[in-house]
Amino acid sequence: MIHRRALLAAAAFAARPAAAQRYHPIGTKHLDLRFAGAGGVTLSGTLLLPTISELQRVPGVVLVAGSGPTDRDGNNRYLAEKIDLLKQIAGLLADNGIATLRYDKRGIGASTPQPESSLGAQERFWAWDHFVADVQAAHAELLRHDEIKPYATALLGHSEGGLLSLAAAQAMGKKGPYAIVLASTPGRPLQGIVHDQIARSAPAFAAEADRIMRTIIETGHAPDDTPQELKLVFPASAGAFLQRALTFDPARALEAIDASCLLLQGSADTQVVPMADVQPLVDALSQRSRAGEVAVFPMVSHNLKAVSGPNDPGFTGPIASPVADKLSSWLKLVLGA
Repeated sequence: MIHRRALLAAAAFAARPAAAQRYHPIGTKHLDLRFAGAGGVTLSGTLLLPTISELQRVPGVVLVAGSGPTDRDGNNRYLAEKIDLLKQIAGLLADNGIATLRYDKRGIGASTPQPESSLGAQERFWAWDHFVADVQAAHAELLRHDEIKPYATALLGHSEGGLLSLAAAQAMGKKGPYAIVLASTPGRPLQGIVHDQIARSAPAFAAEADRIMRTIIETGHAPDDTPQELKLVFPASAGAFLQRALTFDPARALEAIDASCLLLQGSADTQVVPMADVQPLVDALSQRSRAGEVAVFPMVSHNLKAVSGPNDPGFTGPIASPVADKLSSWLKLVLGA
């Protein structure tokens, strides 16, 4: 029932006439930050504040990037296109009186680079627990600033960042954020998601990928004989990260978190497929007492951009207007902006 209502509501919302994204600039200021992450790493980020924060405290949101070498703006160095998803979200929320902290992931941008000393050191550097603790550190850094309302914070995770946000919120317990936004986030363990992605895009490697994932889960290390074609998916240094990530159950984590939750999902997402990959999160929301909402948007990509057709990956351009409207209005209501 939740799924049907969500689809109907989102379809009606998206059926409004297309328009340019409506921002109401009230001025912003940004601070470049460096703060301690897990395991001795220094994270570099940006705190974007609406200028109204000079007069009164404002809500604050930590933006958590998705998978791969993704920086604070939401750009991946392996892609030629500038996605700028997190940068756009930060600007949108600042225009609506909400501060954001976004940061370069460990090993990326201006944050501490990957160690070159040994494979073991690299595996420890990229460990899942370190990424989760980095989200917690970013939330603590957000709270350190007097402009932020300490009782009105949220985590917004995109794709894999949603999984890290769930794990961090669960670890923080009562000291965690008041709300969480899961954008294009899978609702079932990544082991099944990765299998299905490879089966769709490179079916000849599906069985080999399953073998590699079983080895990683059992040993915490990627096998030495990983085919070259799969090394970008299963890099040698990512064994400790993938051992936990592949088996992490996002739906079970969501059930355990006492925070308001918004699920944002594009119907044209080809990486996290609606609704098969998302339905477990929808079901988890129905088991909780805290408020939750699901919004599914027609013709919207994994990166929350409008798509023109089945061959449009939806990398570039602004956030789709219906997504921007729902995200800003929901956070303003829940956080009291």
